[in-house]
Amino acid sequence: MADKVAEFRALHVPGDPLILINIWDAGSAKAVAATGARAIATGSWGVASAHGSSDGENFPLEAALANLAQILAVTDLPVTIDMEAGYGDDPAAVGESVALARDAGAAGINMEDRLPGQKELLATADAAERYRAAADTGIFVNARCDLFLGQDAAKDGDALVAATLERARAYADAGAGSLFVPFLLDPKCIGAICDASPLPVNILRGKGGPTHKELAALGVARISHGHQPWAAAMAWLAAQAAQVLGGAEPDY
Repeated sequence: MADKVAEFRALHVPGDPLILINIWDAGSAKAVAATGARAIATGSWGVASAHGSSDGENFPLEAALANLAQILAVTDLPVTIDMEAGYGDDPAAVGESVALARDAGAAGINMEDRLPGQKELLATADAAERYRAAADTGIFVNARCDLFLGQDAAKDGDALVAATLERARAYADAGAGSLFVPFLLDPKCIGAICDASPLPVNILRGKGGPTHKELAALGVARISHGHQPWAAAMAWLAAQAAQVLGGAEPDY
């Protein structure tokens, strides 16, 4: 496993970003792997929805790990699993949950700095303790920082960047491998974070935001697609079903 973690870590190169088309099960993992992907990443929203559940750790850890095992069985690529807030009430419990993912064969995890159902972020020190517990298992930790969620980057960008970098330093000290800053499409803020972050930066690709090439030029090291592939696939399926049930032929 140490080799797989090291392989995954090496893929995080500023300016040559690892692109992750987030998947939700073994079938979607095989489809993405066949296109030449360098790694496989689950997205918690898609995984939960594909199993009739909902995001926010409502999908049981045991089920998420079973889904992980099925994915690992169909690909030799490094696999990172979205573990939301770490599936633990305290750092010790987080460490136990993450260790299960590591022992199953995951090379990395994605983990948030706010608890399920909570809008407020954890205090920086509290979040860092949870990230440390996860990183101490030996797995690659993508530390998510939700400071830009629901915020106006054009108006408050400088303050948000400064606060994000403060957390980035704390998360790096805790052993995180990368910094995930979702819900941020402003190129100036992205570039500022990439320039000063002690960790390689992961950005969530968003419609209307910078392109993959533009994100690379800003210094991004990892680009995630989050729930978007799941949402697009389900929208296509619903449209095709409606087309057929309405009396027409499908596009496939």
